[in-house]
Amino acid sequence: MNKESKFFIAGHRGMVGSSIVRALAAQGFNDLVTRSHAELDLTNQQAVKEFFEVEQPDYVVLAAAKVGGIWANNEYPADFIYNNLMIETNVIHQAHKAGVKQLMFLGSSCIYPKFAEQPMQESALLTGVLEPTNEPYAVAKIAGVKLCESYNRQYGTDFRSLMPTNLYGINDNYDLDNGHVIPALIRKIHEAKESQKDAVEVWGSGRVKREFLYVDDLADACLMLMAMDKNDFKKGVPELCSHVNVGSGKDVSIKELVELIQQVVGYSGKVLWDSSKPDGTPRKLLDVSRAAKLGWEASVELEEGLKLAYQSFLSKDA
Repeated sequence: MNKESKFFIAGHRGMVGSSIVRALAAQGFNDLVTRSHAELDLTNQQAVKEFFEVEQPDYVVLAAAKVGGIWANNEYPADFIYNNLMIETNVIHQAHKAGVKQLMFLGSSCIYPKFAEQPMQESALLTGVLEPTNEPYAVAKIAGVKLCESYNRQYGTDFRSLMPTNLYGINDNYDLDNGHVIPALIRKIHEAKESQKDAVEVWGSGRVKREFLYVDDLADACLMLMAMDKNDFKKGVPELCSHVNVGSGKDVSIKELVELIQQVVGYSGKVLWDSSKPDGTPRKLLDVSRAAKLGWEASVELEEGLKLAYQSFLSKDA
């Protein structure tokens, strides 16, 4: 990649996309093409076709997606599978038609089976049943990986895929219904502190374990692996395009996470666990040895990242 390369960052307003835009700008890449949903509906095939014909980007980062937590995935399964399939199909196909040098597809660790051996290796894909609470979203993300593999196989494209673990950080979604676990907990615990509540209610048992990655670490991985020569990348990822797990390599129980957030927020009230609500997958820890062999590892520890995320929440809340 040279500094004159043109990048299209799909989903630049989201937490991941905005982090990648910041990282590219910090490295001196100035030709960054972005479009809001109002300006370009990525589920609209003709609109995406016309966009690529006009803009002709050199590189594409596909960070756009319909995302949400357990509640949103349960309530709107059709929206999650339809929107994500349409976005991926349109962008990946038109990237091929426009002859882009490289596309980076950002997936999710939920692509792996519910009871996959831990830590989950890339080879675990399609070896078992998925977690029911987010199966439609996971199926769409699996399709994205396979689209990249298939275009590479048939057309010789350079489409790469990263599978990040649970993300959090600057510009997160703090909606209690649609947000993921960390932003939802930050907001819930902050509001309990502000209203001087004696207790806060949290979904599930608190026993399940999750891995978390600060979003700027993902952006760092994305740029480093995009900059890697195609042949060098293939040596690390031999199965065509395949995909690379990106995570911290560490997990914590939700109970431990809640305690950390309480410390960061400064809330000492009780935690009431609502075990009638779903826990989701018992454990989700990625095997990140492939990323390590390619030369990347996470740098932001969870406690440090939570402090940064809370400051970001306070700024948005102000």
